Amino acid sequence: MTLREFGWPELQFLVFSVRWTVLLSLIAFAGGGALGLVVAACRVAPSRALRRAMDAYITLFQGTPLLVQLLLVYYGSSFIGFTPDALVAAALTFVLNTSAFFGEIWRGCIEAVPATQWEAARALGLRYLPTLRLVVLPQAMRLMVVPTIGYMVQIVKSTSVASLIGIREITRTAVMVNTVTFEPLQVFGTVCLVYFAICYPLSVLSDRLSRRLDRTRAGGLGDVFRRTRAARRQYGHGFTPG
Repeated sequence: MTLREFGWPELQFLVFSVRWTVLLSLIAFAGGGALGLVVAACRVAPSRALRRAMDAYITLFQGTPLLVQLLLVYYGSSFIGFTPDALVAAALTFVLNTSAFFGEIWRGCIEAVPATQWEAARALGLRYLPTLRLVVLPQAMRLMVVPTIGYMVQIVKSTSVASLIGIREITRTAVMVNTVTFEPLQVFGTVCLVYFAICYPLSVLSDRLSRRLDRTRAGGLGDVFRRTRAARRQYGHGFTPG
């Protein structure tokens, strides 16, 4: 086999494959974020059974390697009559894995909101879900932003494991290019620079948002009563403390 030099065509091939890395990252963030919010809400729910179920879900995904989860979804799904292609298997795995981590991160942020906020909402007749959505989550969002963006960096880097089931994201493409050029320093050095170009702005954004949020004034108890009164007007006066 004749080896080629690492040049502009190979560089274009690498950069063009970034679209799959970005796509998988966006799917993991959007799907994992939506499911993670449900997981977090269930982790602080009044129901003990629901809390234990979500705790087991989080423990399962945090306690096993992402690669094993990916291979299990991709190869093991056939035993239940479902044969996903590589992209679907990777997307499903990343969504489930990300939701477990987001659920635990956001659970901590929700529990960091003072208990007096829940008590004030209950005193005004709001049940669990309206209290969570209208009173607690708006305050917890300030705490969620920085760790959420920080974990997005981890999501981007984790998409590299999708190369092992044939998805031609940037890591898989780099292996292919290195096979025909045998210039690993240039090839994988370029891949490192691409990952850095994606992840570093996220880290900078996280730092800037953290500083900006630190300068904002935290809402006090009066803000809580304004929110809960507005919620009670919206939902009516038929709610009793939950």
